[in-house]
Amino acid sequence: MTAPEPSPAPQPLLGATEIRRLAEEIGVRPTKTLGQNFVIDGNTIRRIVAAAKVDPTETVLEVGPGLGSLTLGLLDAAARVVAVEIDPVLAAKLPSTVAAFRPALAGNLDVVLSDAMRVTELPAEPTALVANLPYNVAVPVVLHLLEHFPSLKHGLVMVQDEVADRMVAGPGSKTYGVPSVKGAWYSQMRKAGVIGMNVFWPAPKISSGLVEFTRREPPKTHASREEVFAVIDAAFAQRRKTLRAALAGWAGGAAQAETYLRQAGVDPSARGEVIDVIAYARIAEAKISATV
Repeated sequence: MTAPEPSPAPQPLLGATEIRRLAEEIGVRPTKTLGQNFVIDGNTIRRIVAAAKVDPTETVLEVGPGLGSLTLGLLDAAARVVAVEIDPVLAAKLPSTVAAFRPALAGNLDVVLSDAMRVTELPAEPTALVANLPYNVAVPVVLHLLEHFPSLKHGLVMVQDEVADRMVAGPGSKTYGVPSVKGAWYSQMRKAGVIGMNVFWPAPKISSGLVEFTRREPPKTHASREEVFAVIDAAFAQRRKTLRAALAGWAGGAAQAETYLRQAGVDPSARGEVIDVIAYARIAEAKISATV
């Protein structure tokens, strides 16, 4: 019997020594302003890439590649990586880092110097989003990308752990809020793990959470996304108020809000944190029907 071929050794990834050396070469110190915390542990990168379930035919969108820790792991797994980086110094350095550590894959990388909150065009259509996102903009970035890139079918993002809990929360949960409902408009989200603090440089003060998402069709409704999101924003602007009171400004009065809520089959005395995105779509529809 022929012995099975040994599995190829995993490609080396950036560790603490390499990350600090690369940062020193270009005079970069991680800044709180940009939410920069660089991953310095290769096993963590492998864990993230495995959890992302990237197919070898896919084009992956990475936001905030930094010094390239995750980029190298994604290039090993995907056909192409489009990296969006807001820092011009880091964006300029990334291609040479990839050329040094993955010379055979250097042609599979596109670097886009841009703010991920403003990008609406990319050199290739991404099918997956995998990113270590700055904590202060994580939710708006994910929502923006899901809105503007319908080709994104799935993904995995690493965010502050408490942000991860808010993104995946369901109705009735203490952490359910605007991120939960708006995220549910685009996709099914679930928590895929927790990452400790010591695998980053500098180490953050709180653990990170992995959020996995799979795109799905938004609720069937005559209301637009903007109209539904306006209801969501109004409902959570004052969390402790009933929907009748919270939606008064949006509806043109508490009595009118109650009318819309009853037409949508929602209890006017309920609070925003107990209803799902489908109910929010029905509320938006009720107002549209009344004004047609």
